[in-house]
Amino acid sequence: MFGIHDYGLFVLSAMLLNVAPGQDTLYILGRSIGQGRRIGIASALGVSAGTLVHTFAAALGLSAIVAASGFAFLAIKTIGAAYLVYLGVRAIFADTSLIDFDIQRSGDASTAFRQGLVTNVLNPKVALFFLAFLPQFVDASAGHAAPAFLLLGLTFVATGTAWVLVLAVAAASVRRFLQRRPSAQAWLSRAMGGMFIYLGVRLAVSER
Repeated sequence: MFGIHDYGLFVLSAMLLNVAPGQDTLYILGRSIGQGRRIGIASALGVSAGTLVHTFAAALGLSAIVAASGFAFLAIKTIGAAYLVYLGVRAIFADTSLIDFDIQRSGDASTAFRQGLVTNVLNPKVALFFLAFLPQFVDASAGHAAPAFLLLGLTFVATGTAWVLVLAVAAASVRRFLQRRPSAQAWLSRAMGGMFIYLGVRLAVSER
């Protein structure tokens, strides 16, 4: 359908790629452990929404522009890296611990969703991944490839969303351990901030 071939192999590959640790995985783990299941799930859904943006971009050919333009890649990468570093610095130097076990003050789910979305969208490596991965399963002679790219991308988003939701719920259970050890809260807040800064620096120095 739509010139797609080896769809079963694509689904299996997508599942394996989704469970491989990466920037999005670490981000969701940090949010889930630090701020609980509700914020973790919101962050996971934000990341999935960002992947959906990349799916439509690939289908419309926008990813090709990023791949071809060194300036576009550098600009998006720099903004994304700066945003991650900002999140990390804010977590490290916050007046209060990032971990708050009061459910009424544990964070705004809409903000967590937006941050997850921005973190994913501003990672040009995701756009390049879609550009490199999806065409392997589309027949070049099929004519218009946009519907095929869209279907493959939506499949990848669906499998990825299922995984990150499981990840967020599982990671949030660690809070029960932390609730009994208040002294660990400040350490984890700084560790999470350091992790975000590391992700930002890694993105900044990444090659095309």
